[in-house]
Amino acid sequence: MAQSDLDLNETALKEDLKFYFMNPCEKYRARRQIPWKLALQILKILMVTTQLIFFGLSNQLVVSFKEENTIAFKHLFLKGYSGVDEDDYSCSIYTQQHAYDSIFYVINQYKELKNISLGTLGYEHEGSGLKICKQQYKKGTMLPSSDTLNIDVSTETECISFKPQELAGKKAELKLNSSFFNLEFYRLIQVEISFKLKGIALQTIHARELPDCYAFQNTITFNNRAHSGKIKIYFDSDTDIQECKDWHIFGSVLQKNTQYILAFDGFVILSCFASLILCTRSIVLALRLQKRFVNYFLEKYKRHVCHADRLEFINGWYVLVIISDVMTIIGSILKMEIKAKNLTSYDVCSILLGTSTLLVWVGVIRYLGYFQTYNVLILTMQASLPKVLRFCCCAGMIYLGYTFCGWIVLGPYHEKFEDLNTVAECLFSLVNGDDMFATFAQIQQKSTLVWVFSRLYLYSFISLFIYMILSLFIALITDSYDTIKKYQQSGFPVTDLHEFLKDHGSVGYRKEQTSMPFTCCCRRQQSDDNLILIN
Repeated sequence: MAQSDLDLNETALKEDLKFYFMNPCEKYRARRQIPWKLALQILKILMVTTQLIFFGLSNQLVVSFKEENTIAFKHLFLKGYSGVDEDDYSCSIYTQQHAYDSIFYVINQYKELKNISLGTLGYEHEGSGLKICKQQYKKGTMLPSSDTLNIDVSTETECISFKPQELAGKKAELKLNSSFFNLEFYRLIQVEISFKLKGIALQTIHARELPDCYAFQNTITFNNRAHSGKIKIYFDSDTDIQECKDWHIFGSVLQKNTQYILAFDGFVILSCFASLILCTRSIVLALRLQKRFVNYFLEKYKRHVCHADRLEFINGWYVLVIISDVMTIIGSILKMEIKAKNLTSYDVCSILLGTSTLLVWVGVIRYLGYFQTYNVLILTMQASLPKVLRFCCCAGMIYLGYTFCGWIVLGPYHEKFEDLNTVAECLFSLVNGDDMFATFAQIQQKSTLVWVFSRLYLYSFISLFIYMILSLFIALITDSYDTIKKYQQSGFPVTDLHEFLKDHGSVGYRKEQTSMPFTCCCRRQQSDDNLILIN
């Protein structure tokens, strides 16, 4: 009787295992189980992508408004700005008179802002207004003609501020004529002018959206740290989107459009929540089935199931879908709050929605894997990933060595090697064959030794990475592809789980041909069935 019960348990377990590793269409043929997860994932792909497009178009208005205001500020407050930044700084000056003119130009433009600006800008009355700070070394003497220097390297910072309402009064005139503006350039390190402006983006109304209120924290820095006779002028605008405190928009079309989008976002949240529940339930059932198989295997064969067979029950695609659903739900909630102008976290919402959409589209590969032609790509990626990661670790050590070497040696002579981040980006471009001639040509020939070293450095790096390391990288993937093709012809390695199910037919399942409501559920060829477990 005990043996009979064990046989019954074995038959039931084999049927459950066989059913678990079927694709959605085979499950429908076997038990008429409608593939709700498949249908929901297809619907979710369409909805999440549509939602992302709507948010992207809205976010595009925000980005363009920020960029256009930054350009406008540079033209408004930087004297002689040409419209194009010289380098990582906006412009530069070379005489003391130009320095004074540029500083007073900023003050005057700030004073006349409402009369000269074309935008919807206003002053920040709650802050300190226009603030000017100068940082300099403490008193000392410097006589370059006699190579004499006597200076205290400790620094001191002195600040002065102008309220918007006092710029036209005598108090502001007294400040402008004070000794604060008597600059001693030999000990001046930098002058920093900061002020905050507010604006309202009205262009969103044309896109049938509620307008945003912005706060622009602008900083103009006159950098004289090098004391080279050239003062670099940096302009930085930190934009903060704020809630409009009091707004009234008239027009039913605008309000209805907002309500429709909020309703659509709510439906996306419900769909993702349903997908989250279904995928979580599938993982829980898979773990229970794994436990049944492990216990049965231990009871009958007196040994433990290998780690690879245990991992067969953990469907990584479900984990991917769960992560995507969680990010979509959170991102959709933030999007709804942004749409209702209760929050302004555009960056956080963009990261969540963008990443979730990426994961949703990557998850489509799972369904393509049910077909043998597409399954080769997935299996090749899975097989080559461990070897590729180990190879990248070794190649990364060489890459880091070249990065540090190029930064310390070529940094003073080449703009693409000035800092570590730029060096890493430049070398990565060279690996991909981009901008090679410009990298060779832009090296300064002030030092013959460095020029010769740069040639050896660049030629060795390009030869090593393009001709050797990249070729080995491709060879690893090609080797994995050849292995998978060989397995498909001669059979995949048989594990305990495969051996357990090998002689089990479709006992208890319906095998008659029926009309299918889903076009993808066509009957697979018998030769493809051995790929299901591996996938």
